[in-house]
Amino acid sequence: MEMQAYMQLPQILPSTPRRFHSLTPPPKPTIPFLNRNCKHGGFLSSSSTTRRWLNKNSRIRSSAVGEQEQKKKRAYPFHEIEPKWQRYWEENRTFRTPDEIDTSKPKYYVLDMFPYPSGAGLHVGHPLGYTATDILARLKRMQGYNVLHPMGWDAFGLPAEQYAIQTGTHPKLTTLRNIDRFRTQLKSLGFSYDWDREISTTEPDFYKWTQWIFLQLVKRGLAYQAEVPVNWCPALGTVLANEEVVDGVSERGGHPVIRKPMRQWMLKITAYADRLLEDLDDLDWPESIKEMQRNWIGKSEGTEIEFCGLDDEGKERDIKITVYTTRPDTIFGATYGTGAIMAVPAHDTRDYEFAAKYDIPIRRVVKPDGEDCNDSGKAYAGDGIIMNSSSSLIGLDINGLTSKVAASKVIEWAEKSGNGKKKVNYKLRDWLFARQRYWGEPIPVIFLEGTGESIPIPESDLPLTLPELDDFTPTGTGEPPLSKAVSWVRTTDPSSGKPARRETSTMPQWAGSCWYYLRYMDPKNSTELVDKAKEMYWSPVDVYVGGAEHAVLHLLYSRFWHKVLYDIGVVSTKEPFKCVINQGIILGEVQYTACKRPDGTYVSADSADESGEILHEIIPEEKVIKSGDSFVLKDHPNIRLIARAHKMSKSRGNVVNPDDVVSEYGADSLRLYEMFMGPFRDSKTWSTSGIEGVYRFLGRTWRLIVGSPLPNDSFRDETVVTDEEPAFEQLRALHRCIAKVTEEIEGTRFNTGISAMMEFINAAYKWDKLPRSIIEPFVLLLSPYAPHMSEELWFRLGHAKTLAYEHFPEADPVYLKDSTIILPVQINGKMRGTIQVEEGCSEEDAFQLASQDEKLSKFLEGKSIKKRIYVPGKILNVILSPQNIKAASALEMSIFGRGTYALMSKSKAQAGDLAPLASCFTEVKC
Repeated sequence: MEMQAYMQLPQILPSTPRRFHSLTPPPKPTIPFLNRNCKHGGFLSSSSTTRRWLNKNSRIRSSAVGEQEQKKKRAYPFHEIEPKWQRYWEENRTFRTPDEIDTSKPKYYVLDMFPYPSGAGLHVGHPLGYTATDILARLKRMQGYNVLHPMGWDAFGLPAEQYAIQTGTHPKLTTLRNIDRFRTQLKSLGFSYDWDREISTTEPDFYKWTQWIFLQLVKRGLAYQAEVPVNWCPALGTVLANEEVVDGVSERGGHPVIRKPMRQWMLKITAYADRLLEDLDDLDWPESIKEMQRNWIGKSEGTEIEFCGLDDEGKERDIKITVYTTRPDTIFGATYGTGAIMAVPAHDTRDYEFAAKYDIPIRRVVKPDGEDCNDSGKAYAGDGIIMNSSSSLIGLDINGLTSKVAASKVIEWAEKSGNGKKKVNYKLRDWLFARQRYWGEPIPVIFLEGTGESIPIPESDLPLTLPELDDFTPTGTGEPPLSKAVSWVRTTDPSSGKPARRETSTMPQWAGSCWYYLRYMDPKNSTELVDKAKEMYWSPVDVYVGGAEHAVLHLLYSRFWHKVLYDIGVVSTKEPFKCVINQGIILGEVQYTACKRPDGTYVSADSADESGEILHEIIPEEKVIKSGDSFVLKDHPNIRLIARAHKMSKSRGNVVNPDDVVSEYGADSLRLYEMFMGPFRDSKTWSTSGIEGVYRFLGRTWRLIVGSPLPNDSFRDETVVTDEEPAFEQLRALHRCIAKVTEEIEGTRFNTGISAMMEFINAAYKWDKLPRSIIEPFVLLLSPYAPHMSEELWFRLGHAKTLAYEHFPEADPVYLKDSTIILPVQINGKMRGTIQVEEGCSEEDAFQLASQDEKLSKFLEGKSIKKRIYVPGKILNVILSPQNIKAASALEMSIFGRGTYALMSKSKAQAGDLAPLASCFTEVKC
């Protein structure tokens, strides 16, 4: 759609061909300085009435609303710009990825870990990752890639069900309402998602394929039922996975959890343990995430040994105890209990402590190589030389061997004698897959009445949809809520016609998130999970961004399902995610706390421990100043404070609502600030003053290009750019900015890319002209970070269409060369050192730099200069006058000495008055 028709704005200028750089750099001109520090030319000054977020309810307040609003209105009109461009993008489906793939173009699949749509909506921590992926998506579109950048909702699970129980509202209704709110919030931030591909795990046309994958697991023997001890939470009325229990309570809600045996569905993830472990090496993931998965899988190589039980008289009993150990070389130091673990007190710290506590004999069987055995009072856990380890009864003697050789010999003996075997063990356990909840995917299995035989339902009957239930509360008996849907539970076997009952447990919340990234590739396909050609084109996900808290559960489960789908030919790659990036956490604003004695006197935080009983007092930010690396009371600089930022939470009252930020400063300011706070992967502290700083930068950028506001506080429709040829300095500033911003976006170092753009704007305010061929590329550079303002500036620069698919500027190496050179300096023809000067530096400037150089100044200080020989860019040679100047009068000598010193050591402005006098004197002496 033409923008003129869409916006109904005045006639725009025809698009002017853009000159991002000339092929041959023009000669370096002298650029007169233009003072743009007028009323609205520079940064707006900070006000003591700056708006702050209230800790309690995240609302924004101001003590001078009228003045603040007037300042913001003059900064730039984001209230008008942002809704305008959001409407344009939505009505024109600007970011829609075509259904038909274009194999002539490279692909780029950038994905966020899709959110659970809670009733609380987004907080400012959510947009951190979403903004990063949006910047990457916008960059890649402009670089000519086919970009897939979708969004959806992980909406099944316990939180939604708990909320529904508490409010008496069906989880389907609350889920739809929450999704609507999340979608509105995300659109208000200008994210370039392809909303045509939106999915939700709760929609039957989505979970049809979750159920289909489960049936494939059943076919391959990877889904089975077993009587297993489970984590049962009576308060939640459901079984929890090991990963959902922390210190004996449920991870969500903190409810007590007990162990009880139940028949449950299990997924055989252990069958893929080796592949899950080995394939980690090929992934571009944070090493910490890979190490967490390695530890969770917990592969170890050792020996399974079978021991006979003995009675009190030492005679064998018909009891066999099988244990697994990674230290078979310490077999002769073992003691046992009925727990079937191998305990070697002398060579394991925990075993030693246990044996010492209960007076169990401690037998040392390994000594450090080259040392005598002695009782040091602690366990020795290292390798060494074996001792006290022989038995004629079993025919095994490993004394004197190294631990490694002894281990091999024990394994050989165990296998030959039938007392054991070499074995690989894993910490990883099969995945407990059933939940006694209502709000989840129904498990597509029926059980025949009488026999209890489990039969998967035909694939043609999928999806098996959830029945409508008015009462979805836990039964309290262990029976899932779905058991209340009697007419739904009772069914018949389609093959035999025999009566049957449906499975009433549901799948865990992890099920839909194990494969959702594949559905984005082909979300409307009703006949297969994903079209093969589309999957081959888009797989794997190029960049996957989310929190480190999903390092084990979600990522491990997704990799497991993906490998199963690879084995059955559904996907073409062994791994789902090529690169995983974890964003840091945004903490609440820093809270300052003072330590006080009971009598009310303040105590410095660093000596509070020595001051007896201490009370704490929260100190307002305006009463705090920074002193070195610490914060102190403004009125008592010797009182050091405790400064601490906490994770945002409702209980602390430090949650910041992005809706409030967008209303106050605009979406572009929020996006820019979250990227500018610090390194993307690090935790960061929210700061109101920080977002005000980037807001001023955007306002400054706007006024540079559009001009200062008119008397009525509105802005002209055009810009102040010209069609003149750019100067060399302008081209150099632009292309250095292009190179820096591009490199930093691709390296996810977004904050330093913003710094480069700020430096460019600072430089641009010194130019007397703003050539179109300089400003237009800069607007394109800014667009991934601040898309609303950039679209509006692009439009005002005379372009009728969105900039979303414009070619992203590329840096010309001609302008990236360092403008400084190393200049050799000679004194009386002898090389004495070098100085760094700007290319084209004048003789006077080069001499001043030499005079100020610590090494060179000792050759020049107090000396008279006969002449200077300067070849620009090549050399500076200073010829000193003969030192016999005794005939000169003391006054002349004094004046000459001071004059020369001033020329050499002071600034040009200070030396200016003395320079002529010194020059004249030099001529007289010569």
